[in-house]
Amino acid sequence: MFESKTFSPLIWGNAPWTCRRCLLQRQFRNFPNRQRGLTTGPNTLRSAPKRRRLLLAASGGAAAAATGAGLLSIGDDAKHYYTAAERTGRVITTLAICINDYRVTLGTREKQGDEDDALLKACHKRCANRTLEVLEKNGSIFIKLGQHLSSLTYLLPDEWTTTFIPLQDQCPVSSYDSIASMIRNDTGESLETYFLDFEQDPIGAASLAQVHRARMRDTGQMVAVKVQHPSLDEWAPLDLALTRFTFQTLKRFFPEYDLTWLSDEMEASLPQELDFSREGENALRTKKYFRHISETPLVIPDVLWAKRRILVMEYVTGHRVDDLQYLDSNGIDRDEVSAALARIFNEMIFGTNAPLHCDPHGGNIAIRRNDARRAPHNFDVILYDHGLYRDIPTKLRRSYAKLWLAVIDSDESRMRKYSHEVAGITDEQFPLFASAITGRDYRVVTSGVEAERSAQEKQAITEALGEGMLEQLVQLLGQVPRIILLILKTNDLTRSLDESLQTRQGPVRSFLILARYASRAVYEEQLESLQGSFLRPGNVFAFLGAWGTYMRVRVKLRVYELYLTTKRILGLDASFGFEPSFSVAS
Repeated sequence: MFESKTFSPLIWGNAPWTCRRCLLQRQFRNFPNRQRGLTTGPNTLRSAPKRRRLLLAASGGAAAAATGAGLLSIGDDAKHYYTAAERTGRVITTLAICINDYRVTLGTREKQGDEDDALLKACHKRCANRTLEVLEKNGSIFIKLGQHLSSLTYLLPDEWTTTFIPLQDQCPVSSYDSIASMIRNDTGESLETYFLDFEQDPIGAASLAQVHRARMRDTGQMVAVKVQHPSLDEWAPLDLALTRFTFQTLKRFFPEYDLTWLSDEMEASLPQELDFSREGENALRTKKYFRHISETPLVIPDVLWAKRRILVMEYVTGHRVDDLQYLDSNGIDRDEVSAALARIFNEMIFGTNAPLHCDPHGGNIAIRRNDARRAPHNFDVILYDHGLYRDIPTKLRRSYAKLWLAVIDSDESRMRKYSHEVAGITDEQFPLFASAITGRDYRVVTSGVEAERSAQEKQAITEALGEGMLEQLVQLLGQVPRIILLILKTNDLTRSLDESLQTRQGPVRSFLILARYASRAVYEEQLESLQGSFLRPGNVFAFLGAWGTYMRVRVKLRVYELYLTTKRILGLDASFGFEPSFSVAS
């Protein structure tokens, strides 16, 4: 996957490393010997002295060429080794300083019996600032790591997450010359071969890639060209090794805060995200899957062609989901955008053989007005960045559906049963897991999740994490299957998008939409379980029971949506009226 001059054998355990000078010597040894083609005819045979002079001259020229190439190679290697040592030194030095800072701070608090968090908060801030400096200087995947850490508000102290927020908008930009050189190296052709125009300044940049607008030479079509930062191939293996070393070292000194699952997930996910040919396949597969689902206004830019580090796509633009001014000024209903997002991502989670997009943050989703659709559905949802995808196993998907139906019904015994099926959750771990998947206080989960999150509830969750529950949460996330972590990440991101829309309807409609897709997954399982002829009395009753449960949820959702539409037509406030019975079982 990665190409590295030095570190890939060290990390991946491949063939032993060979220096570049030895490789050059091997190439010269294996170079064809042209003297073997000489004949002994009078016109070709030279005298021995003259032949020796020619051989000496040739060998001298070859030696000079080899020396020049060797010096150039040594210069390149020396620069690479120096930079590698510099990157490594930054990480290890900062890690050691931060570990010592925490140990001294915690020791001081223990000796003084000081329960005031001021000392610890100051330590958090100092270490976060030191770490931010390293992430910014090393760049590459360290920027992506920092972006991910800044979103772990439920896991890391505020001093850490807020310090890393600038990384969300601080992404490296590779030079036009380096991009042009990479395209030539990867394709064997220049930019001008493929593109009539290629804008030198990117229209967007992220931690792993940047996007340029261009026009195809053969068709004149405007396209978006996603190109990987050329330096990633050189540094990704080392950076992954340093990330793994960092979290393993932290685990050694602070075993109660085991975050090695973060580096494990990065090592599993990053090679996929860096293979743009796979991203192109994911995009086309998702586009095909949703093509016949008319109720989801999903638009995925078409892929023209792709290589490992280059992806050429249809140029499709829109506005961020949280651009409320754009939505309101174009007559796009925020509640309908929220419902559309709920349908799209619940289809991905609960749909049979559906591909799951695991990185649906605000920068990867756009909204555009579509006058071909009648209001209030007069918009498209554009989905970008298809590098990180997962397929949920059928059994896990259905157990997860049953878990959510139990949550919606506030049925604690069923919640505990399916939490164990989904992630091996014990009874002791269940309250924390229930809060993790719903983003709600456990007392709310067991009484009904349809109400909006209040300020008091958010404060209660924050206080609970500060009272020792954080350690349990870290251990819990370290033991659940990786696919569950990605599903939880998708849930968190879509929940955040929904809150950013500031909808009028609250979470009731979103949960009813979720219940519809979850109940469909269970309904499909029940149909598959029917044995023998459909006309057998037992099968008929089983089918009617399954169909009735599924249709009851669909009817509830439809009635509620008609109710919302009526209120909108009459111009009534969202708080006017009643809320439907929320239980799926009732």
